[in-house]
Amino acid sequence: MKLLSLISAATIVTLAGCSTGGMKSADEHTNPMVGGAPMYASKNIIENAVNSKDHTTLVAAVKAAGLVDTLQGPGPFTVFAPTNAAFDKLPEGAVAVLLKPENKAALTKVLACHVVKADALSGAIKTMIDDDMGKHPVPTIGGCTLMVTYMGDKIMLEDENGRVAHVTIADVKQSNGVIHVIDTVLLPKQ
Repeated sequence: MKLLSLISAATIVTLAGCSTGGMKSADEHTNPMVGGAPMYASKNIIENAVNSKDHTTLVAAVKAAGLVDTLQGPGPFTVFAPTNAAFDKLPEGAVAVLLKPENKAALTKVLACHVVKADALSGAIKTMIDDDMGKHPVPTIGGCTLMVTYMGDKIMLEDENGRVAHVTIADVKQSNGVIHVIDTVLLPKQ
């Protein structure tokens, strides 16, 4: 199996939330919970992601790839964030291989194929899809092009290998962009 297939395991970027006790702030009410944790629109992608129990693999991959500083930066970024279950769909051992220091470049490429240099909420994405007659190409910072479609309220992303991810939680606002939780790791063209 190609290394890029293994790399997909560590894919993308971020998502999760900070948890606090007591009363909920107004900031907490503007975002859905992710991985059992509140997401704060006033915090950046990394500050929120580290608290999602559903994104521990993604957070480990982002750290291993050295992308923490980038995703804490000003952005704006749209991150399509695969869950732990999405990584579990990869071949056995793929995540462990991707997280090895010697595979940092490949891991970075996979993760960067989940990040767009824009702040795109689901309504804007659907408008772009409609404007393009049902399918809109989305270039990522990793050089991948994702084809985005939707049916009803569900947005789908197809990578250059034909893998399809569904957005399961949309519009998780961050101080430096937005996160959309996805159910499948997207991979660079092989």
